[in-house]
Amino acid sequence: MSNATYSLVNDATGEKISLPLVRGAMGPPGADVGKVYSKLGIFTYDPGFTSTCSCDSSITYIDGDQGILLYRGYPVDQLAQNSTFVEVAYLILHGELPSKAELAEFDHNIRLHTMINESLKRFYDGFRYDAHPMAMLTGIVGSLSAFYHDTANNKDARHREIFAHRMIAKIPTITAAAYKKYFGQPFMYPQNDLDYCSNLLYMMFAVPSEPYRVDPVAAKALDILFILHADHEQNASTSTVRLAASTGCNPYAAIAAGIAALWGPAHGGANEAVLRMLDSIDSKNNIQAFLTKVKDKTSGVRLMGFGHRVYKNFDPRAKIIREQCHKVLKHLGKENDPQMELALELERIALADDYFVERKLYPNVDFYSGIIYKALGIPVNMFTPMFAVARTVGWVAHWMEMVSDPAGLKIGRPRQVYTGAAMRDYVALDQR
Repeated sequence: MSNATYSLVNDATGEKISLPLVRGAMGPPGADVGKVYSKLGIFTYDPGFTSTCSCDSSITYIDGDQGILLYRGYPVDQLAQNSTFVEVAYLILHGELPSKAELAEFDHNIRLHTMINESLKRFYDGFRYDAHPMAMLTGIVGSLSAFYHDTANNKDARHREIFAHRMIAKIPTITAAAYKKYFGQPFMYPQNDLDYCSNLLYMMFAVPSEPYRVDPVAAKALDILFILHADHEQNASTSTVRLAASTGCNPYAAIAAGIAALWGPAHGGANEAVLRMLDSIDSKNNIQAFLTKVKDKTSGVRLMGFGHRVYKNFDPRAKIIREQCHKVLKHLGKENDPQMELALELERIALADDYFVERKLYPNVDFYSGIIYKALGIPVNMFTPMFAVARTVGWVAHWMEMVSDPAGLKIGRPRQVYTGAAMRDYVALDQR
């Protein structure tokens, strides 16, 4: 905290309260309103928490106005260009880039935990053949809490580390199994000689009846996508993980809660919505008519993949994904992909339209990620599970940061402004 303060005054009583400023390493400070209710008898009111800090964190920094995203101080574009997802996972968890020896040990520990308990396979049999993979992920990850009683002490640093390794290692296996269940194919065991993203692609697309070679360009594109999705500060799913974890619940249950929150179309499901939007537009000739509907607030038509709750400039991740999109499509011989051409034309027209420019509605990370996933042969209903695989690193890191600080661990309990009926007496049934 700094010595600078803001003040709130009760106009009726004249009572005044000072709000000390909580300053971080970068970005705007937060006004500490923790004593507003006890001193003034009022709550602060902020639907959607757009101006409220729920915690302090040293993991990720975002400057939405400047289009900046940093993991532990490192710009995400530098990490995407020079690093790997596993190395970034180490950075996000531990706060510093690893040495060669540290990275080798961490990578080994992740590979060590890639298999899931054989009995978990029977869990998948309980789902309908057409169940959404995110429903399976939510249930299966939550069930992990029933398997690892030996490392369930959140206060034990070694237990926390083992949980982190297990969760990050097993989420690709769980996700690939959900894919196989959906398509009625046999589950494939992980191959620990493969890197993280290659292993995921193998478990999804290999079948026992023939050999499968992982395309290194596809694996690299997926690795970059995972880096860009690894964490994003206090978004809805991460905040959900923290809120659940504040109760002291099993960490796998907290991650399952985060997966459930990610499923929403306004969060992790947004890239699915982008492809559905492009399908509905169908042709470049229909773009202008579509954008006219977008501008009409009564039409109910939304421009998916543009704008962001935080970024009021270009989403820094979108620029990187756009470049990867071109590389993957060229490599796969899909440069003339109609959906990609439609997306580029939609982007060009929207960015030349004052309506969207004035509102700073620029392409975000979801606009191109779905096109890459589709080019790699990943079906639309698997887009959000792929997001969940990447974001698991961030969820785990925030969980570890939160539970390892007993002084700052306080159960979440938002307040409300009650708008229901005033107190009234019960009326007997025969008198109503």
